[in-house]
Amino acid sequence: MLRLACAGGVLLMLLACAPQSLLLRAAADQLAGQATQPEDDVVLAREASAFYLKLSESVLARTPGHLRLAEAVAGGFTQYAYAFVALEAERLESRDARAAQRLRDRAARLYGRAHRHAMTALEHHNPGLSRQLAAADASSPSNRLQLPAEQAAVGYWAAASWGAYIALSKDKPDVVADLPQVVQLARLVLACDPDYGEGAALSLMGTLEAARPGGSRQQAEIYFERAIAASAGRSAGPVVAKADALALPDGDRAGFEALLRQAIAISTRHPSLENTLLRERAQWLLDTLDDRF
Repeated sequence: MLRLACAGGVLLMLLACAPQSLLLRAAADQLAGQATQPEDDVVLAREASAFYLKLSESVLARTPGHLRLAEAVAGGFTQYAYAFVALEAERLESRDARAAQRLRDRAARLYGRAHRHAMTALEHHNPGLSRQLAAADASSPSNRLQLPAEQAAVGYWAAASWGAYIALSKDKPDVVADLPQVVQLARLVLACDPDYGEGAALSLMGTLEAARPGGSRQQAEIYFERAIAASAGRSAGPVVAKADALALPDGDRAGFEALLRQAIAISTRHPSLENTLLRERAQWLLDTLDDRF
C-alpha cells in the first residue's frame, strides 16, 4: 500500500498540468497494475484489500471502460466476498445461524457489487450486451454473441460474481431466474478464451452446468476434468469446485474426501493466496465430514 501511495503521488506531480481524463487513465493503469502483484499472506491481503478496493472503485467510476481496472475491481470484490465473508459464514453456521446469515447477506451484496462493475465495463464496450443475454436461448450457445479475447477476464468475473450472487439468493425467484444469462455469459468467455485462468473458465462452466435446471452431470464432469488438466496441477480451485458441485450432492463421501485431499496436496505443493485459502476450506470440510454424510 505504501508503494501504491508513492506511485500515486509521483503520478499526480508528473501529470499536474495534464487533462483530468489523462490523470484518471494513468491512475487506473497504476491501480490495475497493483492488482497483479502476488500476495501469499492471508491476513495482510485481507487488511489491504478494503482500502485498495475502495480506491480502485472510485477511479473506476470515472473510467468505466478501463478493462484492466474493471477486472481488478470485480475480481477483487468477488474474491474478498468468497475468502473473507462467505467462507466465514459457512464455518459459523453451526454455532450462530443468525450471524452466518448476516455474513451471507453481506457476501451477496459484495458479489452484486462486483457484477455491476464488470457488466458496466462490458456494456461500455458492447452496448446492448445485457439485453442480448436476456434474450438468448439458455439451452444452447448463441452464435450472435461474441466477446473479444481482451474482455475474457472482465467477462469471467461478471459471470462468476453473478453466479455466486444467485447461489446466495435462492429465496429470491427473480434473482435465480437470471441463471440462464450467467450460463450464456460464461459460454462467451469460454468461447473467446478457452484457456482463461488456467482452467478457471472451464471450472466455472462445470459449476454452472451442475447447478442449472436440466444440466448434464456428465458434461459438468468433462468441464471439471478439462479445468484440472488446464491448471496443470497448480491450482486447487477446480478440484474443490468439482467436490462442491458433484461429489457432495450425490452423497459420495469417499469421492468428496478424495477430492479434498487432492486439493490439499496441490495447495501444499504450490503455495499461493488462493491455494492457501482453499486448503483451509478443504481441511475444514474434512474435519466436519460427519456433519455432511
